[in-house]
Amino acid sequence: MSVSSGLCHDDFAAVRAAFDQHLGSGAELGAALCVTVDGDPVVDLWGGYADPARSVPWRADTLVDVFSVTKTMTALCALLLVERGDLDVDQRVAHYWPEFAANGKDAIEVRHLLAHTSGVSGWEKPIELADIYDAEAAAARLATQAPWWEPGTASGYHAINYGHLVGELVRRIDGRSLGRFFAEELAVPLGADFHIGTGPEHADRIATLVPPELPEFDLGALDQDSVLIKTLTSPWLDVAETATPQWRAAEIGGTNGHGNARSVARVQSVIANGGELGGRKFLSPSTIELIFREQADGIDLALLSPLRFGIGYGLPRPQTFPHIPDGRVCWWAGYGGAMVVNDLDRRITFAYTMNRMATGLIGSDRCDSYLRATFEGVRR
Repeated sequence: MSVSSGLCHDDFAAVRAAFDQHLGSGAELGAALCVTVDGDPVVDLWGGYADPARSVPWRADTLVDVFSVTKTMTALCALLLVERGDLDVDQRVAHYWPEFAANGKDAIEVRHLLAHTSGVSGWEKPIELADIYDAEAAAARLATQAPWWEPGTASGYHAINYGHLVGELVRRIDGRSLGRFFAEELAVPLGADFHIGTGPEHADRIATLVPPELPEFDLGALDQDSVLIKTLTSPWLDVAETATPQWRAAEIGGTNGHGNARSVARVQSVIANGGELGGRKFLSPSTIELIFREQADGIDLALLSPLRFGIGYGLPRPQTFPHIPDGRVCWWAGYGGAMVVNDLDRRITFAYTMNRMATGLIGSDRCDSYLRATFEGVRR
């Protein structure tokens, strides 16, 4: 008997089997999985519990903070502006946002923000998490800073501030905030239950996150001037804080989008489906191809892991992430394990969301098992 609820085509029975195994064993607390082919769901599963007490079932419409999967939504907003001729990835950021030129940032290009190579991967201290809830004010602080390394020479993951940087470009060009732009241009037209800035009316649907068990480690022993320390502690992301109404309502386009696997897959399948979905053309092939212009491939200065970035998305690196297929594939993951993968060759989008967070910043063993089963199902 299946532990999960929802749809699963026969070719993907192994995906459901893996999902049910993790739900049944307790490895998953609550989670959702969705796989689309040609924009249509072939897997749409959910199960488990939305709270640690196991008193609230994870429902079809349960939402959860997907952390950095939000970045793919922010990148897609930028690509919409590129498509309309309003944004050029090779133009200087200061062309759209003049204040950003301060402190030696005049030559930084839009593509550097989208690919985590700008040198501005966090805020100068002192800064607290609550200071970033006002997106416009937090972006203004970033505009005054000097880059932490030579822009364009390496990636340094823009862990929390990605959406403040890209979102300010959206606001300067379009006039709408990032959250409103995303809602009106993508979520509502696509019927996707995904939010960058989540109102209190959704509170009873939001799953409680269970923080990962982190090893004892003295951050104070590390070089406090390193890109890693400055990025990951400026500000420090406290998972408990993400349950507050203030965090949820803020438009933090790098890390506080709330959705589920179905809504993540729905929006991101615009990419896998060649730019067209639901009878509407969002992006042309030439705009989508920008994603695959490699911007960095090597040890990321903020995460100290080998990463490969295109414009707006991570690109395959089989030696580092063997379960993400090679080819015309773009992807990204959220803190604790959430993930989205767009495979343009097979016109597939894979999305996974959950509330029991894994220890790694990128992916998890659970997610790997679902990815493996998904792409084995495709090859049948």
